[in-house]
Amino acid sequence: MPVRYSSSQVLKWPSRLAVEESVRRWALAERGRRPELLRLGYFGSYARGDAGVGSDLDIVAVIRESETPFERRAIAWDLNPLPVPAEILFARMLEQEAVWL
Repeated sequence: MPVRYSSSQVLKWPSRLAVEESVRRWALAERGRRPELLRLGYFGSYARGDAGVGSDLDIVAVIRESETPFERRAIAWDLNPLPVPAEILFARMLEQEAVWL
């Protein structure tokens, strides 16, 4: 997360490279913990390359199946290791069922 120095109003925001390295490490760990996981990716400003101070990280998880109700799935994923605010979205069977253009 962004870090505030002493009583200063200045925030130090992590670089895009630092965020991308962190999310890759996080994804490797998640793959080892979640057999239902088919793919992880990110989209939005970090994927486009135009993220800046205050940008959040948008993550998408493609899963095979889950007994957890859709609206509760995000709670089970610990996004705290990531250095910026993050949100995760889920897509079940997206790769097999989508028509890709």
